[in-house]
Amino acid sequence: MKKFVFLLILSSWPFYSSGSELQALEVARALFQKRCAGAGERIHKTVKDVDGVLLLKLRPETINYSNQFSLDEPYGRDFSGPDYIVSFLKAHHELPVVMARLGGYAHTPRKQIGYAYVDAINPADGKRHRYTAVVEQPGKTDARYIVDYARVSMTSVPSSDPPPRYGVTFEDISTVEDRKYWIAGSSLKVLDLLSNEVIAERVGYMMDLAQGKTGGGRSPWLIAAHHACPAFDGANPKVPQGGQTDIFVEKVLLPRAESGATLVE
Repeated sequence: MKKFVFLLILSSWPFYSSGSELQALEVARALFQKRCAGAGERIHKTVKDVDGVLLLKLRPETINYSNQFSLDEPYGRDFSGPDYIVSFLKAHHELPVVMARLGGYAHTPRKQIGYAYVDAINPADGKRHRYTAVVEQPGKTDARYIVDYARVSMTSVPSSDPPPRYGVTFEDISTVEDRKYWIAGSSLKVLDLLSNEVIAERVGYMMDLAQGKTGGGRSPWLIAAHHACPAFDGANPKVPQGGQTDIFVEKVLLPRAESGATLVE
């Protein structure tokens, strides 16, 4: 345990070898504080009983650990690829409850309950698909799994139904100067697509205090998430960004409680 703690400190502690590096850090801190003055959540309208949302952009499959100038919005990254879609669905939020019931696993209740469906453009065919999910126990029919194991199973079909009224999108708002000092900026928006209004926006920034150092296996952008404004309110302090997109969206678009995933018996 002592060795693990020591390695963790080595991976996150900012090492500086010269006065010029310390001076650069002070410039970075000042710029970060300036950016943070404009950060925060701005919710202009909330909507009740929302069944589904349209994801206007999807997160990339890969994770940016240390690419300083790649404007791929590392502040907002929580899940990659299909897992980003799953994170908005009810089954994603029901799985921990089911696992706790089946095996006695500890579960910390969360406010988020997820949506019945999510629409997004499927990268495979360029068409809008409707994604839904259920919680299933594959061990009931497949001997390779134990009976008490549960998982989320997501399916999608091309949708000819009208798209959801409300959309979610994000963009990297970093400047070259920001990235020079290992600062990443993000804008997460919830849109009313019928009225063409931005009904909520979260602007956030994070900074790597070690200014991109990778010694000891550091991943600058992952560690920077622990130094963010506004701070993330994820359930896992080791992974502060976990589920943060849905956490914000559900503050704006309140899901219909009685619709959504079920446990497949």
